[in-house]
Amino acid sequence: MAIHIARWQFTVDDYHRMRTAGILTEDDRVELIDGEVRRMSPVGPLHAAIVKRLNTLLMPHMGTLMLIGVQDPIQLNDVSEPEPDIAILRYDASYYAQRHPTPEAVLFVIEVADTSLDYDRDEKLPRYAEAGIREVWIVDVEAEIVVQYTQAIGRQYLTRREYRRGDSITSVAAPSITLQVSDIFG
Repeated sequence: MAIHIARWQFTVDDYHRMRTAGILTEDDRVELIDGEVRRMSPVGPLHAAIVKRLNTLLMPHMGTLMLIGVQDPIQLNDVSEPEPDIAILRYDASYYAQRHPTPEAVLFVIEVADTSLDYDRDEKLPRYAEAGIREVWIVDVEAEIVVQYTQAIGRQYLTRREYRRGDSITSVAAPSITLQVSDIFG
């Protein structure tokens, strides 16, 4: 006889209430994925440096039409609220003070993957596609490549392109943004 274990699926509202009640604190490195509170990998110095470098490289491209979210939540649906390393967002005069950005507000996300490559690629990427996020970059720290995913269909992206040192990468969702891969890795 098979034993079925019932699982409780948290909503984004439940997750926010856990933070408000102090069950989860600012120091807890967690995110909500498909109703599960998942622990995020610790941020090492190299990961943090690349996120800071990306923020610096992207800032001049923002103008008045876009904002940068750095390790901030985006609400994909009622049960998923990941925290990508970088999210390029449509400009909002309130800076999303009333609620976290939803997929309609997200131009593209960047995940910096040093210890989290499998998780970012196999867990988060399909959820970004399913939510309709037009573009995702995964910065593979170990291989020193940036993989650009575009054309979301269902839970996958139809186009996958790799960029290495010496290459430049231009965002499909925000074509005014072009970065040199060498600058990302320093």
